[in-house]
Amino acid sequence: MASFDPNNVDLDNADMAQVVCYLNAGGNEYNGHMGARISAIFVILICSTLATFFPVVANRVQKVKVPVYVYLFARYFGTGVILATAFVHLLDPAYDEIGPASCVGLTGNWAVYSWPPAIVLASITVIFLMDFTAELYVESKYGINKTDDRTSVVHEHDHSIPPPSPRAATKDTSYAEEERDDDSIAAEKSFRQQIAAFLILEFGVIFHSVIIGLNLGVAGDEFSTLYPVIVFHQSFEGLGIGARMSAIPFKRSSWLPWVLCLAYGLTTPIAIAIGLGVRNTYNPGSNTANIVSGVFDSISAGILIYTSLVELLARDFLFDPCRTNDRRSLGFMVVCTLLGTGVMALLGKWA
Repeated sequence: MASFDPNNVDLDNADMAQVVCYLNAGGNEYNGHMGARISAIFVILICSTLATFFPVVANRVQKVKVPVYVYLFARYFGTGVILATAFVHLLDPAYDEIGPASCVGLTGNWAVYSWPPAIVLASITVIFLMDFTAELYVESKYGINKTDDRTSVVHEHDHSIPPPSPRAATKDTSYAEEERDDDSIAAEKSFRQQIAAFLILEFGVIFHSVIIGLNLGVAGDEFSTLYPVIVFHQSFEGLGIGARMSAIPFKRSSWLPWVLCLAYGLTTPIAIAIGLGVRNTYNPGSNTANIVSGVFDSISAGILIYTSLVELLARDFLFDPCRTNDRRSLGFMVVCTLLGTGVMALLGKWA
């Protein structure tokens, strides 16, 4: 780049990498407004944490009487948010950072292949193998049918217990104890299958939140636009995380869902604080920052694509044997999913 003269460029013979790198070169753009940036830490902390906790509280705290359609809205709007995040907020930025038309993608070994889709493919393949291996392990350990460990989302929210069958009313004590043991095993199997997938999902979302926080902490003139957009972005994403977590059959006494919700809520505010700490030196447009962001955005995109399509859409709508047959509820769930996808995709115009 030292020999590149932007004022004297022969476009017929110029090195494309030099031109693109010059045009995309960025520096530290921090321009003050410290008070507003500090307020972002607390506003995003409160909004994203409350949004993440809401579906979990609605489903787990029986004293909180949340109408079933409010819970369904939160859960399936969150599903749409995760889907849009994968493609619009992760995959598209990855192409900008390390794709074939980027500065990184035109230099060195990054120029020999289109790496974002390759990393996404590798990520999806690894997640599939992990999910499949976990499924085989749990099935070999517990040896029960898949239809035993799921309940309708409406019944799940209402904490309903199916009425006993005539046979259940006359069974002896040992048979009743055996049935309770089977229920416990089914719940344990369902939990093990879903918690692993959720932890992978939260990893992908949390890393994305770290990058967002760092960039907000050092943003320049675009800070005034990014601030409100990221408040909504992180709140909707938190709603998706909380909605996914609310479907996992944690024990009522478990503290894990609350800790996982709080972990997400704290991530972006802590990253903003770190960004403020390095506000005069951190360059989000540097090659190193682009490579790190691009690789992890691609990995996270693969995680969220697999999770949203397989764990959420396919499992809840297509392959759930206990899915509700109520057309009104199904229609509402689909509309909420599409709404979440559309709103989150629209936010991609700004952040």
